[in-house]
Amino acid sequence: MMEKKQKKFLTVAPFECAWRDDLRFREAGRGCIAFEAFAHNDVTVVFREHVGSQHYHYKRDNSPHYTVIIGSHRNRRFKIEVDGKTVVDVAGLGLCCSSAFQSYWISIYDGLISIGKGMYPFQNLVFQWLDSNPNCGVQYVGLSSWDKHVGYRNVNVLPLNQNHISMWKHVNCSEFEGDKDVEEDLEVDTGGYENWGLENFLESWELSDVLFIVGKEERAVPAHKVILAACGNFSLSSSNEDVIQLQGVAYPVMHAFLQFIYTGHTQIPESHLNCLRSLSLQFEVMPLVKQCVEIIERFKLNKKLFDSGKNVEISYPSSRPRCGTAFPSGLPVNMQRLKEFQLTGKYSDVDIHIEGHGLVVRSHKIIFGLWSVPFAKMFTNGMTESTSSKACLRDVSIQAFKVMLEFMYCGELNKEATMDIGTLLLQLLLLADQYAVTLLHQECCKTLLECLSEDSVCLILQVISSIPSCKLIEETCERKFSMHFDYCTTANIDFILLDEATFSNILQHPGLTVTSEERVLNAILQWCLQAMELHGWEVVDEMMMSSTPKLLFGERLRSLDLLLPLVRFPLLPFALLKKLERSNLCRQIPTFDFLVREAIIFLEIGLASPEKALDVRFQHRQSSFKELQYICDGDSNGVMYLAGTSYGQHQWVNPVLSKRITITASSGISRYTDPKVLVSRTYQGTSFAGPRVEDGKKNAWWMIDIGQDHQLMCNYYSLRQDGSRAFMRSWNFEGSLDGKTWTNLRVHEDDQTMYKPGQFASWPVVGPNALLPFRFFRVILMAPTTDDANAWSFCICFLELYGYFH
Repeated sequence: MMEKKQKKFLTVAPFECAWRDDLRFREAGRGCIAFEAFAHNDVTVVFREHVGSQHYHYKRDNSPHYTVIIGSHRNRRFKIEVDGKTVVDVAGLGLCCSSAFQSYWISIYDGLISIGKGMYPFQNLVFQWLDSNPNCGVQYVGLSSWDKHVGYRNVNVLPLNQNHISMWKHVNCSEFEGDKDVEEDLEVDTGGYENWGLENFLESWELSDVLFIVGKEERAVPAHKVILAACGNFSLSSSNEDVIQLQGVAYPVMHAFLQFIYTGHTQIPESHLNCLRSLSLQFEVMPLVKQCVEIIERFKLNKKLFDSGKNVEISYPSSRPRCGTAFPSGLPVNMQRLKEFQLTGKYSDVDIHIEGHGLVVRSHKIIFGLWSVPFAKMFTNGMTESTSSKACLRDVSIQAFKVMLEFMYCGELNKEATMDIGTLLLQLLLLADQYAVTLLHQECCKTLLECLSEDSVCLILQVISSIPSCKLIEETCERKFSMHFDYCTTANIDFILLDEATFSNILQHPGLTVTSEERVLNAILQWCLQAMELHGWEVVDEMMMSSTPKLLFGERLRSLDLLLPLVRFPLLPFALLKKLERSNLCRQIPTFDFLVREAIIFLEIGLASPEKALDVRFQHRQSSFKELQYICDGDSNGVMYLAGTSYGQHQWVNPVLSKRITITASSGISRYTDPKVLVSRTYQGTSFAGPRVEDGKKNAWWMIDIGQDHQLMCNYYSLRQDGSRAFMRSWNFEGSLDGKTWTNLRVHEDDQTMYKPGQFASWPVVGPNALLPFRFFRVILMAPTTDDANAWSFCICFLELYGYFH
């Protein structure tokens, strides 16, 4: 495949497709890709469930995929294909032929494909198409072409959420950087800090500590010791000032020399090349020496390549991808030397003190200034720090500061140092926001999104809800919380520390997923009570027998009146509503009483007016789970049985045969390792999964995939022994979203339950993990069975799962 980086863009050859690891939706079936393309026709983007091969082309693909073609039929038509079959073919729409790069975006949301033009995603919509049978598993994005080369650049994959525009501010610069004009266009949105960098201090008197006296006119040219010393050998001292006399060097040569050091590129007349090489050699700036020598040699070989008198372009050939003007990316800086200066404090001009910790580090003002405009102004605008070699920082985490300092000297975030999402990463995010270290702020946001979990979402929301620049993180956390509402309000009580606006946003989120409306009511009462222990409404009702709402809820009593209408009382069971009607909650809280009575009337009489049909309080939540309750061993209430009826559509058939359920084993399929047996509902005398060695350990397992469109909060499961006496004693029951990362739902150690052939046995899943939805489930043998002859054969012939099914 011809895939190369050329003039800062990716070129894709005809009949090829480029796949990159970062071109992947964070959530399967939902995401947006924004990019610029240069082509005469056939700008083609492919969306697949799995990444394509090196020589992939969509016309030969038999697996599920979407293909969007802008400028098909030699730039006359717009097309969308599903699994190679054309479903949209429109003339003259969204054509791509241009003499320059054009910006496009394509989003997919549960089969709704939207295409737009322009650099701002989710604006300037050109076309939309809804797949009636959506593929919700597409996740990988490929950039393709038809019969001509296509150039792509500024390629970014974005998540989807309600506030689409806010996401653009958090887009991470990709490997294929745009030109300067594009960056200037975005300056309004980003505050202009992206273009702030070392080049702002080129020949600047601000923060300078060394002077070059150049030319016969003895022109003074300021510079910065730590930068020069990291690029070459200038024989600088560690004293306050150094003056380097260079009367034999013309100013244009010195300017080109420093420009190369501070920006990574420069230009100079051909006649000055030898002087520039000599100056570079004098101070041992070897990357520049090498560039000058190569250009001079090319002159000698072919003089006609250059027109005498024209400027020669010289750039540092960095192997590192550049991200805006990030330091030290794209600069001839010796990273090992810079790291040494950080550790030793050599050439330092500022002592950083942190309140409560004293002197923390001897550092360099220029390093702080080139990353942070606030720091630069602190050291230059006449504040105490401008004339002093000491700076004292207050309300700063010393651990977070040290990580930020390391980032400033190397340009990369130490991921290992920020693994603890509960403390250091959030403190680092606040510090980066406080001092406007924009790229560090973006890296923190990216890391937070990557390691976001149900257990961390509340802690993150408490910190970032007050930071305007973290709107994307806030919205993502609110969505995560709403989708796992039961778990987030049950696993711990951290949610009571959220502010009212955040908690209200979660309760009103369209993706709110609950097993019952009673859980929403309990969560609101818990939050308003600020109770440090989990309480249901019955406990609160008892409290009110000896107290008043004012004493119980305090300052959050007003919030209770605002949040109670977010409970969809008509969705509660009628018997529960009648019980609530007689409660102290109804007697002492007027809002509660009104809502309960309104729900009872609605259920008894039906819709009283057309307006109620539009009121969300009277509408079922689209994402609610169906309860599949365990009654007894071998019953017909579980997931496998439901899938066998196509989820209630017809009489039962084996769900493995109908491909509603997929079951795999640790050993290959054979006469006695047959996945369909486990859901056949018939006894099998011999049925086992054989052993496999994984990560150096022997184990055996059966794994169930309930389907890409389904999830289960599992609270019970059943197994049946086959006819053998290989009884299991130690095994785990696990759940997973992707089939790769597993969460323990129940751990069995020396479990003596199974003791005879053909026996059924069932176990509850308890604790917070029972409230987490999973697609994949696995029973895995962790130790030998009781049969020495078949110690690692996992012998079961039936498996069923129960809980809340979606």
